[in-house]
This record gives sequence, C-alpha cells and structure tokens, in this order.
Amino acid sequence: MSIKIRRLFNPLLAKLSRYSTISIAKNSVTFIIITTLFNSCGSDTTAVVENPLTSSDTIETNAYSGPVASTQDVTQFKVELWDNISTESRCGACHIQNTQSPAFVRNDDINLAYKEATSLVNLTSPKDSMLVSKISEGHNCWLSSDEACADIMTTWVANWAQTENVANEVQLEAPLSKEPGANKNFPESNELFTDTVYPLLETYCANCHTNSATIPISPYFASSDIDEAYEASKSRINLDIPENSRFVERVRDEFHNCWSDCSSNANDLIDAILAMAEEISVTELDESLINSKAITLYEGTLATGGGRFETNAIAKWEFKAGSGSTAFDTSGVEPALDLTLNGDIEWLSGWGIQLTDGKAQGSTTNSKKIYDSITATGEFSIEAWVVPANVTQEGPARIISYSGGDTTRNFTLGQSLYNYDVLLRTTETDLNGEPTLSTSDADEVLQASLQHVVVNYDPINGRQIFVNGEFTGNLDNVQAGGFGNWNDSYAFVLGNEVSGDIPWAGSIRMVAIHNRVLSSEQIIQNFEMGIGQKFFLLFEVTDITDVPQSYVVLEVSQFDSYSYLFTEPFFISLDESASIGSIPVEGMRIGINGREATVGQVFQNLNIQLTDSDYIPGEGQVLSSMGTIVAIEKGAELDEFFLTFEVLGDQTNVVIEADPAAPAEATDLDPQSDIGIRNFIEINASMAAATTVPTNNTEVKATFEALKQQLPSVTNMSSFLASNQMAVTQMAIKYCDQLVETTSLRESYFNGFDFDEAASSAFENQDRNLILDPISENILGINLETQPDNSSVAIELNSLIDRLTDCSNGKSCDASYTKTVVKAVCAGALGSAAITLQ
Repeated sequence: MSIKIRRLFNPLLAKLSRYSTISIAKNSVTFIIITTLFNSCGSDTTAVVENPLTSSDTIETNAYSGPVASTQDVTQFKVELWDNISTESRCGACHIQNTQSPAFVRNDDINLAYKEATSLVNLTSPKDSMLVSKISEGHNCWLSSDEACADIMTTWVANWAQTENVANEVQLEAPLSKEPGANKNFPESNELFTDTVYPLLETYCANCHTNSATIPISPYFASSDIDEAYEASKSRINLDIPENSRFVERVRDEFHNCWSDCSSNANDLIDAILAMAEEISVTELDESLINSKAITLYEGTLATGGGRFETNAIAKWEFKAGSGSTAFDTSGVEPALDLTLNGDIEWLSGWGIQLTDGKAQGSTTNSKKIYDSITATGEFSIEAWVVPANVTQEGPARIISYSGGDTTRNFTLGQSLYNYDVLLRTTETDLNGEPTLSTSDADEVLQASLQHVVVNYDPINGRQIFVNGEFTGNLDNVQAGGFGNWNDSYAFVLGNEVSGDIPWAGSIRMVAIHNRVLSSEQIIQNFEMGIGQKFFLLFEVTDITDVPQSYVVLEVSQFDSYSYLFTEPFFISLDESASIGSIPVEGMRIGINGREATVGQVFQNLNIQLTDSDYIPGEGQVLSSMGTIVAIEKGAELDEFFLTFEVLGDQTNVVIEADPAAPAEATDLDPQSDIGIRNFIEINASMAAATTVPTNNTEVKATFEALKQQLPSVTNMSSFLASNQMAVTQMAIKYCDQLVETTSLRESYFNGFDFDEAASSAFENQDRNLILDPISENILGINLETQPDNSSVAIELNSLIDRLTDCSNGKSCDASYTKTVVKAVCAGALGSAAITLQ
C-alpha cells in the first residue's frame, strides 16, 4: 500500500550550521590568497578564455509552415515544447508525419502534433510524463547525461502546462519488509585491501585515478597514499556479493579500461575482492536490540516533490550528472549554457561539485544569453546553494562570476572571510563592478556550512543579499544604474575567475540565474524546498507496535561524499483506519550495516508518547524536529539502515552507556599573557569608535581592504610583527585624516579650535588642550583600570607639536599645515598600544 502525505517537517536547513561542517572538514583546504587592490579605472579589454562549443551551441531548425494553432493551448504547446524538441537532433528526425508514430513533432499541422502529444504528457505532474520517462531511459537523449535531458524535458512540459510551482504531495510506498542482514564491514586497517585489491588498482588504474596523474580523474582509488585509496575504494567494493562490486561492473559490463580481456579482468577483480571479503568476519545483529526492519537509501520513497519558483529562470545547474567534465544547464532556455569543468573539481554524490582550485566555465557564445535576458529586463537574481570550505578566503574569492578577467566583469558573487561580496557593473559603478556591496563584518553571515544565497538587483532597491531566506540588512549605497555598459563577450564561470587566478574553495549544490528579482516570499519558498536528492526511508515497526503497516519515517539524503543527513522523524501507519492507542517511544538510534552507528545519535534522548489525540491519519505524528549526520560506509547503494529503540510499545531494552574514557592528564603549558593584541576587525572597529569616523567611510574602507591581511589576524602577542605595526600606523593615519578633513566630524571632535589659523601661531595662540583633551578622552580613555598615563602621553604629544611647528628652517607653516599637525598628533595616539592592546 501507499499513502499520500503532505510534508510534515519544517525545513531543517536553517539549523544545519550546528552539524553541517562535520563532513566538510574532512576534505577542506585553507587558502591564503593575496588581496589585490582593484583599480577603479582601466579599459574593458581583458581577453576571455573561450571554451570549445558544446553540442547545444548550434540548434537546427525544423521549420513549420502549416496552419495556425486553433487554440491558445496549442500555441502554448508549440512555443514551449514543439519548438524545443522538433529539431533533427532531438525528436524531429523520427516523430514527424509519414515517418514514425506517434508524430508529436510533425511539421505539417501543429494541431495534429498537439493531439498526438497530449497522450504522451502528464500536465498535472510533468515529471511523470511518458516523454520524460522515455528519455530518462536513454531514448535519443541529445546530451551525454540522460538525467539532464529528462530534467530539461520536464521543464518544457511544465512550461506548456503552465503549472504553478507548488509542493507536490509525496506518496509514501511501503518498502519490502526485511530484517537487518548479517553484514561484512570494512575493517579500520587497510592491510587486507593492500594485500588483495590494491595491487590491481595500482597497476592498471594509476594513469588516471590518482591526484598526480597527467589528467587526474576522481575518485583517487589508485593513489600512492594507501589510506586515500582505501577510502575511495570502499563504495566501489561489495564485500557481501563481490561480483556486484562497482569495480567489477565497470570492467565487465561497461568495458572500462580493460587491460587485456574484459571478462578475464573482471574475474581477477572478483577474486581479489573475494580474497579480501573471506578474511572479514560477518557482523551479526545484537539479539538484545529492539530493531525495526531494514532499508537502503534507494529503496526509500523519493521525497523531491517540486515547488521551487523558477518562472523566470534563464539558466540552472543542479549537478546531477555525478561524473564527466560537463555540468548541464537544465533550465530549458536555449541556448543551454553547459559548463566545462577544469582543474581540481570533484563531483559530490547527492548532486553537487566540490572545488579546490578549479572552475566550471561556459562558452562566451552561450553565456551571451545571460547578457541578452538581463539587459532586456534591467533586473536579475543570482541564486545558489553553497558550502564554503572555510572562512579564510579573500580576493574576493569568486563563487559565481560573469566576467572578462580579474578586473572587468558584469557581475560577481564572491567571498571575503565571513562576508559575501557582490560586484556589479552598472552605469553608476566602474568596469570592475565597484564599489562592492558586502555583508557586515560583525554579522559573520558567511559560514562554512550549507547556505542558500540570493543576490537581487533592480533599479528601485539596488543590490540586496539574502542568506537562508533572510535579508542581511545591508543597504546598497550606490545609486541604481542601468546595464548599458555591460559586455556581451564575457564568460560565465563558477568557482574561479575566467583568468583562473582567484579560486574559491567549497561545494556548489545548485545555481540558478533569473532575469527577474525573486520576491522575499519566493526566496523563502525556494529555501524551504531545500536542495539535493532526498528520500523518505520507512522503517517498519509493525511487529513491535501491533499497529498495522506502521513505520518510523525519516527524510534522508546524501549530504556530501562522506555522510548522510537524517532529519525530522515521524511515525505513521499506511492504514488510514488504524488506531494508535498509546505507544511510548524512547531512545531511538540509527543502525547501519548490522550495528549502531558510532556517531550521530541525536535521537537517543527521544522520549515521546504516540497517542490518538496527537496522531493525524494520513500525516502521522512528529517525533523530533532535529537532524543528524551519519558517515557513509559502503556507499549509497549498499549501506543498509535500521532503527533501534530502548522502549517501543511494550518492549524494553535497557541500554547502559559505557563509561567515558578517562581524560588524558592535562599538560602544563607555558604561562600565557593576560594581555593580547586586537585582531584586524577589532582594530578597525576600535579606531572607528575612537575617532567617530564610520567604518564604511569610502577612504577608510578602501584602506582597510588593502591592509586587512597585513593587520594582526590572531590575538597572541608573540605573533605581532613589525609589518603589523606598519599596517596599524597606516590605518591610524587614514582615520585621523578623515576625521580632520570631514568638517562636521572635526568641528564636533575638536570643538573650539580654529583650523584656519596658520600652524606657526595656531598652537601658541590657542589652547592646545582643545586638541589634546579630545584625544585623551576618546583614544586613551578616562578612569579605566588599565590605561596609559594621560599626563605622560600629553607631554609626549606636546613635544611632538613643538617639533612639527618649528618653522625656523623655512618650511611652510600655513593653515593647511595646521591640519597636518593635528592629523599627526591624532595618529600618534591612535596607532599606539592604547588601541592595539587588550
């Protein structure tokens, strides 16, 4: 039986930051990127590296010259579906009149083509159309990925249907009932692998599947690093049925890289895997456990129910291919802007790519559709699901860019430490898209976790940044302009600059470009739909609860190449007439391959009562709103999951947690100083507070961006260098310069001092305390427990004024020099330990 169920769970993605970095850290790389100061001037002549044309760059036409459409729906069919599939490279070579039935792309009468096509589509659920299913099975796909063709066909059918973007109901299907099996699991040591399977991989696969190969191809299961090779091989070895191992299938069924006879080579691999498996003991399920039935990921019910708002999407990449060198544009808007993958890029299972030092770039020819679409509307949205590898990247490191090089662009979404940066060329900005709009340093919006990022631009609001469905609050201070100065010869690229010299490290799970802004409601809608391939796993507990067809259901997805994400469990019976009664549920744990997972047991403290009053027929009862990460062991096709319970119904299994290991004896470290150095953000904020010059002052901001990497990055005094002090001094000079040159700030700060008097007399005829007292109060502080002695500092600053205003050597001591003296006195105090120490 099956049952339709509306989504019960609240989106978990907003809560991912508390555990989503667990698996990312395993493969993250920290980059130190030298910050480049972009000149606001310069010519727009940067050469763009052109990618080879793909098969989608040229679209043949199947000209139509028959009668006009009889209804508006026939017109919609022609525009949205027929025009896209009637080319000879798609369906137009066969399914036309007098050739092959059904003639749904015949070119003699669009009304007859419409009649044939209606039986091949499901306009209520486009993804279930026969046209989609046929092409997903490999029938005449025009790309190298059947799934990409099916996604595009689904979009075209949906556009014909003009279906609203609402979340579909998900129909839960009862899986095959089976007990958790006895499993063979990979030992922690790689010794068996080294002696059996690895020699074959090292001998015959090392030309490609190593990171040192001329053209490295991931996964690196033939790596000279045996630990890396072992981890990469686990998901391709079936210890329980060696002949079903992916290694074997590739050689035996797909004739991939056979080194002599494919059948014989496959048998060699089977023998090697069998030799390894025979030395591994079977993991038997503990008989004391209260356990559910078992299920694998792909035996679950697909939980992707649609519901994204994509009416104005002109390009979209979901990275479903999982292999190869092309990321397909599945928006259905021609020409397809397929991206070529270059450099250090890996495909993520569960959809996505991980970039270390690579890029995914489109041809300039097909990138022009972005130019054409956005310049026509005057507005756009960039939407992406990303996982930054770390929060130390600068440049800004390029996440998404439509540009001509490192100093010219139409738009860029980048990262600088904890900030998202948006550079956008308009008639009011320069060729590099500056001034930049950035999220606030203090908010630390960017995190090394899965985030939904949207950049909006329209002539009313300018640039806006949304993260995880929420507006960051950063207002665009640049007047909105037009796109009349955009360049249509640029290339669209992900993860780097087109010049390849400003890489970004992290994972990209989805990118979409819209030629209209997304409203706040549409942004929330797309955020709540989440990302990636997700399944409902139904863990049967009928025998334990005595409730017919009862299941504990979790939504599960492959979070990345190393882990599964389990979220928000609920209890349900597929028999809508079933009575629940009162059922206690306590201490639920996730099991994998015959044993409970060693980590990720967030549900072990669960303590809830299932009751008729709380249970909703057809929807169930929520058990928890939490989620957790569980490590991949054998791979998505082979890992078998089950649940265990301390209490379920009238069955009880008392679990006594093992005593934690005794902590290691504490090491007595060298004494640490109570005094530290402020880091770059703290120094910037402190100088702003001490001088009343805001951090977003144009001059100050530019200087800070230029010196940020030279300022202290850690608070340890032993790491403070002369170069750090030089940067502090330059920042102090810039803040004091802006304080004195900004009339309103100067008059308020140094109230009563006449800056129009010549320096030769200004500091003799006027009270110097009008300068020294504000500096003492604002920079040095008053009545603090630890502070420089104000009177001693005043003596030093007075002496500095005396030296600077000694005009006996013939130097000019006019009124302009008066400002210079005050700036120097101010900078002397502001760049001192009074600001840098804490």
